[in-house]
Amino acid sequence: MASAVIVDADMVAALRDAVRECGDRGLINAFKWASELLLGIPDQKRRAPPPPNEAVAAPITQPRHANAPRLQSLPENVRRQEKEWEEEDRDYITTARALFDGKDFVRAVHWLRTCKSAKAQFLSVYSQYMASEKQALRDWYKLDKTRHQPILPVNTSLIDLLEMVRNATDPFLLFLKALFLCRLNRREEAIESALLSIASYPWNWSTWMVLGECLGDSEELSSMLPLLPLPPTHPLVQMFQIKTLNTFHSPTDNELGLCDRLLGEELFPRSLWIMSLRAGVLYHMHDFNQAATQFQKIFAVDPYRIDDIDIYSNILYVTEDQSALSTVAHEFTIIDKDRPEICCLIGNYFSLRNDHEKAIKYFKRATQLDRTYLSAWTLMGHEYVETKNSHAAIEAYRKAVDVNRKDYRAWYGLGQAYELLSMHQYALHYYQRATALRPYDVRIWQAQGICYEEMGRPREAMECFKRALIGADPYETNIHLKLAKLHNDLDEFAEAASYHRRVMDVCQAARDLVLAKELLEPIASSNAEEVGQATELLKRARIALAKMQADAAQAQSQTQAPHGAGGTSQAGGV
Repeated sequence: MASAVIVDADMVAALRDAVRECGDRGLINAFKWASELLLGIPDQKRRAPPPPNEAVAAPITQPRHANAPRLQSLPENVRRQEKEWEEEDRDYITTARALFDGKDFVRAVHWLRTCKSAKAQFLSVYSQYMASEKQALRDWYKLDKTRHQPILPVNTSLIDLLEMVRNATDPFLLFLKALFLCRLNRREEAIESALLSIASYPWNWSTWMVLGECLGDSEELSSMLPLLPLPPTHPLVQMFQIKTLNTFHSPTDNELGLCDRLLGEELFPRSLWIMSLRAGVLYHMHDFNQAATQFQKIFAVDPYRIDDIDIYSNILYVTEDQSALSTVAHEFTIIDKDRPEICCLIGNYFSLRNDHEKAIKYFKRATQLDRTYLSAWTLMGHEYVETKNSHAAIEAYRKAVDVNRKDYRAWYGLGQAYELLSMHQYALHYYQRATALRPYDVRIWQAQGICYEEMGRPREAMECFKRALIGADPYETNIHLKLAKLHNDLDEFAEAASYHRRVMDVCQAARDLVLAKELLEPIASSNAEEVGQATELLKRARIALAKMQADAAQAQSQTQAPHGAGGTSQAGGV
């Protein structure tokens, strides 16, 4: 078994190199990620003397996995030549980088046309890509509100751009190759290029994000992990695993444990990015109180951090904390009211106040600021369902599906919208798409069961309700009552009785705990010899009763498809 990886001087040097190299190339997300991760390392480690070979770009601190793709080391003369070219190109690269920051992409390409270094080539191709994306968006908006407008902007330059990096060996050019292949839906080739890039330069987080985009579900992620060019205990592998499963809305206690390890003193105890990752895990596991506590710890360190504020607002919506949601909405509107996350935050605030028209306005504003912002489309769909505007809800959910077909929430929303129209066959189709992405979700199986019941197909309905029981709370009663009724309607009285007995057992257990609590309270507050024993038993009874009540409330809220869990019976969060 691979030994645990810890932060050492080599890893600090690698992160510093990533800050410089990603920043020089305009990879803003990777640049920001590396910078924040670096600050998450304790001061004494971050300020320790650098290793003698710090000049070597981003060393891999652990051996590569035996099955991972490998790049042959470049010959010394090639490396020397690249250094000389980069030195010659330095002033042109600096100028092009300034133009890139100003979104003057065509001029950046112009000033790099005579350069020879790989860094200059990257900036040139990346600038051409950004210019082509800008043009594709312009062309798309020209066709707005016409039947000729495609679902999403179409970048017709991707094939030409891919040709420019077809024979790339530089890890950053390989990242671009993976990006273009991913955009062209050539997933297997994109994965191969991404793995080659990571094998040579693992600290470009943008490459990991492209790799994640190529995966369709948690099973594909499990198949991918052994192929990565780093051991499974490496922080980058674990961050990738947690981030990808958060994207699929399916993290588990295992990912929570990985977050706690990454936040340990040996790694990144101060990392706000990993804290936010942990908050996301708790959120997707429906542990909303702990997720909110994690966000509060983040804001105690950085009260201006906007990243993932929309998730925090979803949590406040679910827990119906209108006061906190109002305060957060006010504070962050002052910071930056034109960020899509802030628009979703304000939309959630109005949704909680049942002002659905204003909520729709802000969710729509979020999609105008970022047409690929999946949460806003889904939230908008929820609001339209609340206003009984099923056709507008369907349009919003379809936009969400167009942005990301791997997100179960929009498929589930489509199912509920069609169910409102009593189009149960369509609703069933979309519920099944959602179930394929989230096979253990109680709500979706229940929704399918209700559809089959409405369609007069009790056998299929019972199968769905039985599947729902697999992931249901042990104190759940609604599904058991549904199954009892269906068996009773089919004259299967013995089976119906067994489900009724289960409901009676749950109710009896609750009654017993209430009775025990009532009997123990006067003894625990008396001077009797048994006061110590009574106090301990009372404590246990209270804990068990509180857990039973909390579990029942959570089961009920899941049945109602809460804000934040993908449902639409309450508008808002995802």
